[in-house]
Amino acid sequence: MTLAICLLCLGLGLVVAEVFFPSLGMLSILAAAAIIGSLVAAYGEGTEFGVRFSVLTALLLPATILIGLRLFPRSPMGKHMVAPGLSFDAQRATDQRDRSLEGSEGVVESDLRPAGHARLGGRRVDVVSRGESIPSGARVKVTEVRGNRVVVARIPDSSPSASSEDTPA
Repeated sequence: MTLAICLLCLGLGLVVAEVFFPSLGMLSILAAAAIIGSLVAAYGEGTEFGVRFSVLTALLLPATILIGLRLFPRSPMGKHMVAPGLSFDAQRATDQRDRSLEGSEGVVESDLRPAGHARLGGRRVDVVSRGESIPSGARVKVTEVRGNRVVVARIPDSSPSASSEDTPA
């Protein structure tokens, strides 16, 4: 029983070591051998103990991998290898001019299906509609600005719609 537990701990430790120190699979092979050896030793103690040990191993192995992956970005080597991502709050992630666009009106320059371009505040801006298709030339109003995403909605035409008498039969 002691041998099985020691080999399992060694195998799980080697799994974590593979996460921290890429060894082209050498540590993974040693981890697999240690875990298989622990299962053989556990079944050598008895079938009931072997089955319980197999279930324990099946639960501990994925948990150990997840813990290793969670700890890696905080490690000294992980801090050098994992680039910090930009959030919508970061100044570099967004165009600061877009923040002043909320509530402004403009004209669609390319069909929005649902993304495209509109002329807002005297400049061309990448925009997205709320899901509907908006043809070019239509008037739109900015309803939301979140990060680098400018959401627009079509402004209903104020001109009276064409009556059915104007359309040819």
